[in-house]
Amino acid sequence: MSLPADYHMHTPLCRHAVGEPVDYARRAVELGLTEIGFSDHSPMPQDDFDNWRMFDRQLDDYVAKVRLAQTTFPQLTIRLALEVDYLPGHENWIRSLAARHPWDYLIGSVHYVSETWDIDNPAKLSEWKKRDAFEVWQIYFERLSQAAESKLFDIIGHADLPKKFGIRPTQPCAPLYEKFLTAAAQASCAIELNTAGLRKECREIYPSAELLQLAFQKKVPITFGSDAHAPAEVGMNFAEAVALARSTGYRETYRFNRRQREIVSF
Repeated sequence: MSLPADYHMHTPLCRHAVGEPVDYARRAVELGLTEIGFSDHSPMPQDDFDNWRMFDRQLDDYVAKVRLAQTTFPQLTIRLALEVDYLPGHENWIRSLAARHPWDYLIGSVHYVSETWDIDNPAKLSEWKKRDAFEVWQIYFERLSQAAESKLFDIIGHADLPKKFGIRPTQPCAPLYEKFLTAAAQASCAIELNTAGLRKECREIYPSAELLQLAFQKKVPITFGSDAHAPAEVGMNFAEAVALARSTGYRETYRFNRRQREIVSF
């Protein structure tokens, strides 16, 4: 089976990944992948915003590392991208990032439900005990809807990230999904099938089958990503992701080149 492009991979510049882009590219070639994309965590306006992203001064270094991988492995299509955090009020910063290099795509992700709480951070797991799970999911999906509505992104990352630690609301979440997916469909913004969830406590691909089924019904396009933080994670569990997508009805995915999209079958 020919595997789709792996569009979500990181580098050591984010301070929590290992292996250079050439190492990830080498692994992709070994697996028979024909296309990958690097989408490391983008800088924030303040370098001390958190400790899991590159500094602003390192952005050019990041691009150079990806360009080196492109020249080292010319047989492999390698895209240049960023994973950009969406926070309300940061839209101008995101536009400035988008203008600094010829990105192939931008992944918009929500990690923060406030200025200080990144809900997937293991160091802040205790914060979940102070909040109602459904309330956190509501805030998260409201921000995810705003991210899609902003039309700043080509792909929305790990669309049900709050489940990472296995903490789920008892209330139905379909109404939260509906608003977000309507916004994504209207913006022609893809969502990714991110296999990293299988390596977390939730033991489930992002997004869930329920969310993905609604996405298919609303004609929201998809991409695939391993969210690799080490070369060994490139393309990991892609067979399962493809099977999930096909079981939901999907037969096509997006490819990107300089923010232009192309529909391809998988």
